[in-house]
Amino acid sequence: MTVSAKDDEPNEAIQTLEKSLTPTPSSQGKKKQKRESSSVPGKVPLVKDDDDGGAGGGADGAKKKNNEGGENTEVQFKRDFFEKQWRKDARIYEYGSAANPDMKPIPVLVHPPDWHERGETRIIPFDIDDFLEIDKQCTSPNLMASFIRICEGENLETTANATSQAFYVIRGSGCTTSEHGTINWDTGDLFVVPVCEQEMLHECVKAEKGGAALYWVHDEPLMDYLGVTPNKRANKFKPTLYKRDDMLAQVEEISHSTTKSNNRLGVLLGNAKCEQTKTLTHVLWSLLNSIPARNVQRPHRHNSVALDLAVAAKPGVYTLMGKEIDDKGDIIDPIRCDWIPGGVFITPPGWWHSHHNESDEVAWVLPMQDAGLYTHQRTLDIRFVDDELELHKQGKIRGSAFAVTNKQYINMVEMGAKVPIPRGKDSTMKRSFSKEHMTDSDGEH
Repeated sequence: MTVSAKDDEPNEAIQTLEKSLTPTPSSQGKKKQKRESSSVPGKVPLVKDDDDGGAGGGADGAKKKNNEGGENTEVQFKRDFFEKQWRKDARIYEYGSAANPDMKPIPVLVHPPDWHERGETRIIPFDIDDFLEIDKQCTSPNLMASFIRICEGENLETTANATSQAFYVIRGSGCTTSEHGTINWDTGDLFVVPVCEQEMLHECVKAEKGGAALYWVHDEPLMDYLGVTPNKRANKFKPTLYKRDDMLAQVEEISHSTTKSNNRLGVLLGNAKCEQTKTLTHVLWSLLNSIPARNVQRPHRHNSVALDLAVAAKPGVYTLMGKEIDDKGDIIDPIRCDWIPGGVFITPPGWWHSHHNESDEVAWVLPMQDAGLYTHQRTLDIRFVDDELELHKQGKIRGSAFAVTNKQYINMVEMGAKVPIPRGKDSTMKRSFSKEHMTDSDGEH
């Protein structure tokens, strides 16, 4: 990445200092005139310029000494001035009171689907920067989520200063053209693109409700915070398409190998260029997760923010969220967030959350997170309530959850350019580790 130069206003104090230390044209003219007069024909200078002896030499030596003293004073003045400038923004805090700074919390909010189900062609940002006191548009500190509505027969351009952009097709069929090429898409497809220096053009061929709808998530807020512009020459992955049929076929396959006690069926969307993290891109993470009818997925938590798209849900499907759990593993004073198909809700970082399906049909959710970045940093720290309760009974409190502990995710698999095939017990265990561990990254699950 290359650091972006900001158009800061010149420092007035520095400008004044530089001006005061710059010789003026008039003073330069006087010096020049003095030198010229000493070399006028017929006139002999009393003291040569390079003569250090005699009375004249002594006067000249004193003059030089005075000049040197002036120069030293000038240099010291500059040093003092710039030191003062550099020190003025320094802050020194008492550790105990500042180790956990008081920052604006990430709220539980919903981006309703009716906004992309009607109206003209447009981008509908899920912008909560005012809640977070962040200068530019964002849905979480690192990510920006939006709906895109494109009326039939129309098109729309999008642009983002981002390393990763993900588009999930909520409704409709069409195509997207960028400097990376053209891709056709249909309902249920998902595609990701790396750095785009030019606009992307999205066109709707046909759709219900008069227009196509895309769920668009990218990491421009992270770039804004770092003050950088992505380097296209260092793209971390290639444009990648995940077809709906491929994802559902994989879910169907693993459904035949799961036990009745397993209440989580889903596919973790990976990329051939992110083999270590098993994530959508090096920054983004996503999972197509299902909750069986009349079922509950017990609480878990993780450090990444989840921006959850309810793909399909009947009334009676919801998520409970809260900061604390009791000794039975239930969330204390939870906030209830009902799933509305085509809508998005925010799950704050570190909050315990459980998913409930009281309907008679399977419910589906597609969370988007910046967990690719967290996984790379080894800071995702996914925890499942039953594992934590068991440790607590043993009198243990762990600092981070890096071991394979949750059995509910053993059947999760990666989707993408490569679907790994287990080769023996060791390989399977290794795959299960990556999976459970990042699978939970699901932040939504």
